[in-house]
Amino acid sequence: MPFQLVHTNFNVLDLKKSMDFYQNMLGLKEVKRIVAPDDSFIIVYMADEKNYCQLELTWLRDREEPYDLGEKEFHIAFTTSDFDAAYKKHKESGVICFENPAMGIYFIEDPDGYWVEIMPK
Repeated sequence: MPFQLVHTNFNVLDLKKSMDFYQNMLGLKEVKRIVAPDDSFIIVYMADEKNYCQLELTWLRDREEPYDLGEKEFHIAFTTSDFDAAYKKHKESGVICFENPAMGIYFIEDPDGYWVEIMPK
């Protein structure tokens, strides 16, 4: 029986700030939104133009403290056909948090501290 990864979830403190980050840094767009009837949560699904896998951003109204991200050993990864231009954009934006030139990759950090790996196609 085959399975397909559909989305991964990040809980966020500032939904607009997170959405802006993923749109501006990775080109993701909102493709779906769920709002609780009592406004206690909002879930926004963001995806690239091919919409193979989505990033689910969950905002909880009553959450005020930052999320515990452990040792930050988990991450999501994106490939790009123009690695040099992506690196330049991310470097100029100040979002690169770790580089591994030997492996040819780097990581950017979102407003909540989640790491996103960037690698060439």
